[in-house]
Amino acid sequence: MLAVSVLCVGKIKEDYLRAGIAEYAKRLSRFCKFTVTEVEEEQLSSESENDILRVKTREGQRLLKHMNGHVIALCIDGKNLSSPELSRYITSLPSYGVSKITFVIGGSYGLSDEVVARSDFRLSFGKNTYPHQLMRLILTEQIYRAFMIAGGGVYHK
Repeated sequence: MLAVSVLCVGKIKEDYLRAGIAEYAKRLSRFCKFTVTEVEEEQLSSESENDILRVKTREGQRLLKHMNGHVIALCIDGKNLSSPELSRYITSLPSYGVSKITFVIGGSYGLSDEVVARSDFRLSFGKNTYPHQLMRLILTEQIYRAFMIAGGGVYHK
């Protein structure tokens, strides 16, 4: 069975987001082994460019330790795929020998250059900026939608 992981910075604080992610994770269990791995969020001490770089670098080091398989980094400048295109992409990977997919969501200031460089694909959900905690729910729903589309389910309209 394909293993799909969401690797992200920080913990979910809001109950409604945790509940939504848990619901989609439960639904995904029939299609893949789905997991979420959280790494510690680095605290910003100032809004300086150097401090933001420090935060991204430290969070990136934590993320890199958990990145394996086919890595898909969520980046605003990545490729914007429709839901059917994302479905085809995800479900085609096993035919290339991929048994594990890791989606990576950065913290408040995004991903370090090292994390982006290590990724196999950069995925964008458009030019809008979303809170990284909300993005986790959006991504989990889209992964579920991708499997439903591939299976011919009626979920996607």
